[in-house]
Amino acid sequence: MLSHLSVRHFAIVKSLDIELRNGMTAITGETGAGKSIAIDALGLCLGERAEAGMVRPGADKAEVTAIFSISKLPAARQWLDQHELLSDDENECIIRRVISAEGRSRAFINGSPAPLQLLKSLGHYLVSIHGQHAHQQLLKTDQQRILLDHFGQLEQPLKQVKSDFRRLGELSKQYRELESTQSQRQARRQLLEYQVSELDDFALQEHEFAELELEYKRLSNSQTLLEQSQLSFHQLYADEEVNALSLVQSSIDKLTDLQDSDPRLKPITELLMESSIQISEAASELRNYLDELEIDPASMQQIEQRYDMCMDLARKHQVKPEALYDLHQQLSTEYKSLQQDDDLLEDMQQQLEQANQAYRQAARELSQLRQQKAQALAKQVEAQIHKMNMSQARFEIAVNFNQSAEPQANGLDTIQFKVATNPGLPLDSLEKVASGGELSRIGLAVQVISSASQAIPSMIFDEVDSGISGPTASVVGNLLRQLGETTQVICVTHLPQVAARANNQLFVTKFTDNQTTETNMLELNCDERVNELARLLAGDSLTDSAIANAKELLSLN
Repeated sequence: MLSHLSVRHFAIVKSLDIELRNGMTAITGETGAGKSIAIDALGLCLGERAEAGMVRPGADKAEVTAIFSISKLPAARQWLDQHELLSDDENECIIRRVISAEGRSRAFINGSPAPLQLLKSLGHYLVSIHGQHAHQQLLKTDQQRILLDHFGQLEQPLKQVKSDFRRLGELSKQYRELESTQSQRQARRQLLEYQVSELDDFALQEHEFAELELEYKRLSNSQTLLEQSQLSFHQLYADEEVNALSLVQSSIDKLTDLQDSDPRLKPITELLMESSIQISEAASELRNYLDELEIDPASMQQIEQRYDMCMDLARKHQVKPEALYDLHQQLSTEYKSLQQDDDLLEDMQQQLEQANQAYRQAARELSQLRQQKAQALAKQVEAQIHKMNMSQARFEIAVNFNQSAEPQANGLDTIQFKVATNPGLPLDSLEKVASGGELSRIGLAVQVISSASQAIPSMIFDEVDSGISGPTASVVGNLLRQLGETTQVICVTHLPQVAARANNQLFVTKFTDNQTTETNMLELNCDERVNELARLLAGDSLTDSAIANAKELLSLN
């Protein structure tokens, strides 16, 4: 429950500290005194948008602090624990919001900075605020659905429907993207099918072109290699008349004989002897080379054809011949991928059909639960408005399931609140039948009953009793008092019948000295409550009759 609210420099509030208690608390005051300002300030702690105009003129910032007791709120404590925001005192939660004069805003949960989205998320576990225009919101079918789902506690089946809806949407998007490019993929796949088939037939292996190119050059020059190698062998060794080896050997013989005459010839002779050995070894290697050198016209033609084919394919695909193998692998991979995309399209179509069936099944189950809860809610609302001077009214909640409708995140239901305010008249939508006062009564009944089913720890009603008076106001007061037995109820009201039923009452005053305006809020004791109720009954002139009526209203508690 909300135990304390502190407001500093917010709008016309300079400083305000409010202690709040269990049960029902009524907030009253003169028109324009700012009865709703505490609720507006609390809204900031629940993630409402902040504006620079909220800061009191002359102040550099506004600050609002709300303290909640969460000792009996396990869901709130679990949320704080999951977000690592529990304070040392695990039974208390402090939310603070600071707004600068420039409009910048900061928020804190138990002293830790927090984005507004976290404030809103936490607020669902702490407070439910029903504003002055809640009854008008009741005319909207979306709001009617939300109220029904809240009353029926249908969060889990609704979560399943939303999950299935998201899954269906994701698959639909993927399927549309694949389908929209299918013709392009088919054209590309046909081209690749021909290209990959041609490259498959050629079957060039990795690094084969380098070996092929080397062999091609060797075979292309094989005749020249043979002729020049034979000539070289002949000149080095085989020529019977003159060859390099015999000439060197002759020089060695002659110089060897002369070494005795001049020793300086010895190293020269040694070099020639080494040359003789090398020439002999070179001739031997050349002989082996000639023995192994074969000219095979058939092999030469085969190598030449494959080399030419490789060059042709490289030109055709506009790549270097040494890159042809990598291109083949790349095109093969792309071709297989396109084939898989077509298979995926068929598979995704099946998944899409299954997801659609799962969504519609979940939506149907949600609809069946809504129909059950609609009957229960309608019965309770009808019983409540009978007590509010609408004794002949009939109330119904129509839940129409449309199996063939386009998927929606909240299901396939059309939900409509219907009412007949007089006997013999047909049920019709609220906007066509209910007057302003009737709508207020119906809206209040729906809000109280729906929120009570959620066991929300604190409920705040901001003049939701507008358009109600007389005996009906007493019924509304009793309804809020009864709700306050299980939930903290804070009600801004101008009706003495409602205020009198409160366990506690706060009075809002406004002071102005023609230069500044300041709002304050005071807790009333029993005598002060009598005077305030008398004022609400009779205006500023407190008569004995009004005071007597006020005492009588309070005596009903």
